[in-house]
Amino acid sequence: MSTPPLPAQASVVVIGGGIMGCSTLYHLAKMGVGDAVLLERNRLTSGTTWHSAAQVRALRHSRNLTRMIQYSVDLYSQLEMETGQSVGWIQKGSLSIATTPDRLTHIKRQEALARAYGIAAHSIGAGEAKERWPLMNADDVLGAVWSPEDGRVSPSDVCAALVKAAKGLDAEIFEQTGVTGILTEQGRIKGVETTQGTVMCNAVALCAGLWSREVGAMAGAEVPAHACEHFYLLTKPIDGITGNMPTLSDHDSHLYIRDDSGGLLVGCFEPMGKAIAPGVLDENFEFGLLPEDWEHFEPMMELALHRLPPLETAEVKMLLNGPESFTPDGSFMLGETAETRGLFLGCGMNSVGMASGGGAGMNLAHAIVHGHTAYDLTEADAKRFAPVFNSLDHLMARAPEILGTHYDIAYPGKQLATARNLRALPLDAEYRRAGAHMGQVYGWERPLYFGKTAEPVLRFGRPDWFENVAAEVMAAHQRSAVFDASSFGKIDVTGPDAEAFLLRVCAGHMARPPGSVIYTPVLNDRGTYESDITAQRIAPDHYRLFTGTNAIKRDLAWFRRHADGYRVTIEDSTEIYAVLGLMGPDAAQIVAGLGAADLADLGYFKVGAAHIDGKHVRAARLSYIGEAGWEITCLAENAPSIYAALTDAGATPAGLFAQTSMRIEKGFCAMGHELDSDTPPINAGLTFATRKSGGFIGSEALQTDEASGATPRIRSLMFEDLAAVPLGHEPILCNGESIGQTTSCAFGYRVRRPVALCSLSTPLADGTIVEVDIAGDLFKAVVTVGPLFDPDGKRMRP
Repeated sequence: MSTPPLPAQASVVVIGGGIMGCSTLYHLAKMGVGDAVLLERNRLTSGTTWHSAAQVRALRHSRNLTRMIQYSVDLYSQLEMETGQSVGWIQKGSLSIATTPDRLTHIKRQEALARAYGIAAHSIGAGEAKERWPLMNADDVLGAVWSPEDGRVSPSDVCAALVKAAKGLDAEIFEQTGVTGILTEQGRIKGVETTQGTVMCNAVALCAGLWSREVGAMAGAEVPAHACEHFYLLTKPIDGITGNMPTLSDHDSHLYIRDDSGGLLVGCFEPMGKAIAPGVLDENFEFGLLPEDWEHFEPMMELALHRLPPLETAEVKMLLNGPESFTPDGSFMLGETAETRGLFLGCGMNSVGMASGGGAGMNLAHAIVHGHTAYDLTEADAKRFAPVFNSLDHLMARAPEILGTHYDIAYPGKQLATARNLRALPLDAEYRRAGAHMGQVYGWERPLYFGKTAEPVLRFGRPDWFENVAAEVMAAHQRSAVFDASSFGKIDVTGPDAEAFLLRVCAGHMARPPGSVIYTPVLNDRGTYESDITAQRIAPDHYRLFTGTNAIKRDLAWFRRHADGYRVTIEDSTEIYAVLGLMGPDAAQIVAGLGAADLADLGYFKVGAAHIDGKHVRAARLSYIGEAGWEITCLAENAPSIYAALTDAGATPAGLFAQTSMRIEKGFCAMGHELDSDTPPINAGLTFATRKSGGFIGSEALQTDEASGATPRIRSLMFEDLAAVPLGHEPILCNGESIGQTTSCAFGYRVRRPVALCSLSTPLADGTIVEVDIAGDLFKAVVTVGPLFDPDGKRMRP
């Protein structure tokens, strides 16, 4: 039977026939997009999907990522009933063992999370672990967590079921149809050129797996993902394996192990992987594998022989070496790109495509049809990477390290080692001379703390930098400190319609006069957060917006896409200016001594021009840490002399860890922690920053929230036990019931206790005692409505 011709027009074209493409097509059809088409250059599943080990483990580090995989599990079981096509679902559970104390803490933290998310997980001893996996050497096992609901699927069968169901809803699939170009007009998708003709369309779902970066470039979009070699060993049948067994996770040895056709499958995520050179995975790479590399696999083999003594005499079937794609931070990319309207990414799956594919495909289809994912997936936002990460050199350096972090222990303060020093702050040299320990944020190297004498030893207990950060906080509290905010995104909005435009896209009081600083939510139509910014009104037709370091690409795209019809110019000025926060009781005395005494007359949330050390600055009277001071904006080239003047006058350089501790004590919310696209201002207790009259995006939804009786959910916690070290995402219990999670955590040096912000599903009164589950240990904490520490913010004059 001949293949039908390509349609001339389709609402959505899905590129790629692996799990992400098939799932996205299925969900588009389910959501009523009956004319969607899928294009596959070769045959379905012929890239990465076909050789996936196909583990489906529900627990992830956030509630919504876990929810997404739980959706996958439900979908895969439903598909079999819907289509009659088996998906090969085998639910035998998973067993995570620990052979070091820190790994035991890590898996117990995961167990606590699992219970909070409604997933079955149980701590067990080494003896019971051995009973569940008799072939395992358990002599060095300290403990384990048993997750009975985990399982695995047959990748090809899942895709076959998705395709069968999608075709039943009139979606079309075209194999042997390679994409040769993507048509755009004024930054919007218009069509797709293929080896079989051209399809005009309104949107493209880019699910091309290993080739997504190259296909994205056809549309002028950045898709930072790169392929690495991924190994697993297959043996012939061995004694002791009868039927299916749980997946064994020996992450201290970088291994995952399960049965396969009566033998063993032993896979690894070795500490440093192997990047695949450009050109190796060409258009003819179909159901392809890479050469065996026993030399590279040998260290993992030795670890596997220790864990599985029967492997010593097992007959090897093959060492499978299949490519997988990885992103610069280890999370996949999902959603519309910043560069091209209508181009949606569903790629860079970091070897969890089968587990994520069902839920990720649903969310991608939801984003195409409804304009947003079904729930907040900020950690997978397609707009989160700095352009510098799309460099092939940087990707080839970073991707192998990301492969190796797959089974990392989630230590606080951990930093990646590769693709570093990509973007330097204007004061980079000064900070390094001051002994800064640097961390990478959106490509920028930012000081985390100062006074480093050696590389810190990472641990779950009190960190090596504890006293360093204490000194910085006390400097800001008792004298003065300088915090660098130069990496924050800066967007200049100018033009005769600047005020009208910002009154539309911002919920805050944007009509305030020049000289004002405005704190404002940026909401979507659902009345939840897209961003959280401050704006300085410099002139009637000029505002400067300050957004989070890693939000600039996303926020710039949001503002530009809502600017149609307004006479405004929107420019990224991030690298033009430096921003130094001078905070503390001596701040006013310092600026007065440097020729800017008039700044002491500025009211709170006001901005004014001045000269410091003879250099023009614009100083805003506000504080993110709860100590009095100014955020001082200057030209980047003037930052070194201004910084030298401030520090010579007694200000102490302070890093990001000190800022975070003080922010939490003050009860200030942050995007990605307390605020996200599932959260409206009323739940965050931030309605004071929104206008009462409508006219802004999200105003109707905001009014509905208020009318429904919604209440604030964000609260502060102070721990009673100095030994508590909360890190974030810990479950909170009241009377034995899970009622929320921590969102931001630190040690509060001014209150001398561990502190946290948290999100509660149940309102609790001020002073309520709760328990926080930290790796299975319950620590008492006191709920506080409002800040834990609130210094006198009016003490400004020398």
